[in-house]
Amino acid sequence: MFLPILSGIFTGILVLSNILASKMVQLGPFVFDGGTLLFPLSYIFGDVLTEVYGYHQSRKVIWTGFAMLAVMTVNIWVVGLLPAEPGWTLQEAYNSLLLLMPRIALASVIGYFVGEYSNSVVLSRLKVLTQGKHLWVRTIGSTLVGEALDSFLFVAIAFAGLYDPVVLVVMGLSNYVFKSLIEICFTPVTYLVTALIKKAEGIDVYDYGVVYNPLPVG
Repeated sequence: MFLPILSGIFTGILVLSNILASKMVQLGPFVFDGGTLLFPLSYIFGDVLTEVYGYHQSRKVIWTGFAMLAVMTVNIWVVGLLPAEPGWTLQEAYNSLLLLMPRIALASVIGYFVGEYSNSVVLSRLKVLTQGKHLWVRTIGSTLVGEALDSFLFVAIAFAGLYDPVVLVVMGLSNYVFKSLIEICFTPVTYLVTALIKKAEGIDVYDYGVVYNPLPVG
């Protein structure tokens, strides 16, 4: 019942956060792309998906997000190549912002896939090891692993050569710390949403004997 809704929200957050990533933001000592404000929510929904429906269902959603991100990237690139109507004077602005998107999207796809896959596997394994207890250990532990891989891969691929190496390190650390803190702060919400969906759906999947194949089939 809730799986299509969660899948749609997850995919929408992923696509929107990549558009927002075209702007760099500084808050105090933290430097990060605009997508960082929204992207951690995809991990929260990823946690809920894996916790309730298990690894196989969450893997399908991850691949759906991957496909939609690819569709967005190709369309932005194709539209950028098409000749502009003579009265439209924003081609340079379009190129400056949105034509960065293919590189940002590539970085996001790689970081997102590695991070979300790791997050899903770690949470799934911890659920079995803890016998379903201590949800906070699973959500926070899986996030610390997934966000580390995601943040540093994304920054390295998206912005290498565009910014000073020191800025890239600060950006990677800022992304990691900020995203992880959001996950930790939203832990009570994750508890509530997970409990409500488990009760409504009447399911609580444990991934006993699961082979963690990252492909969408098998």
